[in-house]
Amino acid sequence: MYSILVVDDNMQNVKFLELILKKEGYNVFTALNGEDGLTISRNEKPDLILLDIMLPGMTGLDVLEILKKDEQTLNIPVIIVTAKVSPEEAKQGLQAGAFDYIKKPFERVEIIARIRSALRFRDAQLAIIESEKLSIYAATVVTANHKIKQPLTVIKLAISALRRELGKPEFSRQSYEKRIDYIESAVEEVNDILNQLKEIQRPQISNYVRDIKMIDIDTPPEHGEKAE
Repeated sequence: MYSILVVDDNMQNVKFLELILKKEGYNVFTALNGEDGLTISRNEKPDLILLDIMLPGMTGLDVLEILKKDEQTLNIPVIIVTAKVSPEEAKQGLQAGAFDYIKKPFERVEIIARIRSALRFRDAQLAIIESEKLSIYAATVVTANHKIKQPLTVIKLAISALRRELGKPEFSRQSYEKRIDYIESAVEEVNDILNQLKEIQRPQISNYVRDIKMIDIDTPPEHGEKAE
């Protein structure tokens, strides 16, 4: 069941929207001001927000800007619903991240159609995000396997050599220390690779072999940014 948050300071409008939305099977949250709307948005993570522009104190545009700057709420589609919307206000709302806007008074059929369109957009957006996450996860696994395999092989060979040395009646201290240095160097290399992966903020995917992708951790970051 989709959930919708209605933010409007007019109780009559809130009740009307709540009635028609519940008849359509939506779960409805309501707020009479921007502050409460932000709190509910963060706590409940509604699937859609119907937001009035003319609110007491914090305006609807203020609320919208905050929603779109917050990682918890930036992907929630917002439809501006207001009686007074100038072309400039509509432009500001769309530029701030609103999906659509509807002028009051509105028809039930119109607002339900707009809501369904916004929810379809949200579902498509979430599907893209999920697909990107899976691609990045798969590329990270390939990258870790590719980059870490060589130092792990060095560690394995060094340990095998140490076991052979320990099996001898007399073993060379110099040879023993050399193998230890190999292991320490390989461990440090693995640690560096894991730190590079941890620091990536915007992964750059490159071709590994055929259709298999990996994350590029060798390209230096530009303009002082961390590796992407």
